[in-house]
Amino acid sequence: MRIAVFSTKGHDQRYLDAANTVHGHDLTYLEARLTRRTATLADGYEAICAFVNDDLSAPVLETLVKGGTTLLALRSAGFNHVDLAAAADLGLTVVRVPAYSPYAVAEHAVALILALNRKTHRAYNRVREGNFALQGLLGYDLHGRTVGVIGTGTIGTVFTRIVAGFGCRILAADPYPNEECVQLGADYVSLDHLFRDSDIIALHCPLTPQTHHLINAETIALMRRGVMLINTSRGALIDTVATIDALKSGHIGHLGLDVYEEEADLFFEDLSDRVITDDVFSRLLTFPNVLVTGHQAFFTEEALEHIAATTLANITAVAAGEAVPNEVSVDRAVAGPRK
Repeated sequence: MRIAVFSTKGHDQRYLDAANTVHGHDLTYLEARLTRRTATLADGYEAICAFVNDDLSAPVLETLVKGGTTLLALRSAGFNHVDLAAAADLGLTVVRVPAYSPYAVAEHAVALILALNRKTHRAYNRVREGNFALQGLLGYDLHGRTVGVIGTGTIGTVFTRIVAGFGCRILAADPYPNEECVQLGADYVSLDHLFRDSDIIALHCPLTPQTHHLINAETIALMRRGVMLINTSRGALIDTVATIDALKSGHIGHLGLDVYEEEADLFFEDLSDRVITDDVFSRLLTFPNVLVTGHQAFFTEEALEHIAATTLANITAVAAGEAVPNEVSVDRAVAGPRK
């Protein structure tokens, strides 16, 4: 198949080229994000390969179909950026990578917890400036603390396994309880219960209409004062403005983010020589108890190898007319993927 790969970085090309040695597809790499303006770049391509911040809204899909595209291959697990109803109406097949490396994301979530708790990022800067004072670097033992895990799919289960190893008490919330998490000692409770009793809350659930702004002024009010909040899932799970208010009041004690609800114009780009015009994001960066990484939780060698291999295997299966278990449909979207 002829495939236009949007939002290409050097690592994308390297891993896709390596995986393509057994598939033989015709890959064209485009640095541009897929938008209404750039969609015509895919004219003549049977498939497009898109990433998390590409625009796959109805107008873009219509342009792609006019240009001859029949397949959307997502090199991501999430598909909330795809208008699946429009894709179905237009006869487009949509495939994704449902699991690449749950260890990568879960381990990064734990890294954020450890860094925020022990102020590692602040200590690093202090020592480089010759400041060895301990004032302001006080943390607490994770052992015995209560960790709330929202979403216990593959990633949430790996995360649960790790924090169980620290000796944490674990509360979990998921409409589909996971027996492995129960065996690890997790207690499945209501969201309200989890919000009230957790010292640390980690989000590992998908973004759906039901989970949009799951963290908002009302749910934050239920949380313990000084709670640590970690999000390595989807940015729009959190109402950022409400979260900033809670940081200002001290209700949220620590915030670790690898995703941001308006990240599309920020993440994956070098903006170091520009003024960031997103005032909400800029405000987040002023807090000493906030740690933001630029959607890098997935970014390990193992994950990139698996993303490339699965993406191209999906395309090969579709080209051969075979059933693809990784196909995304409107029905599956309503059921909701698990993280």
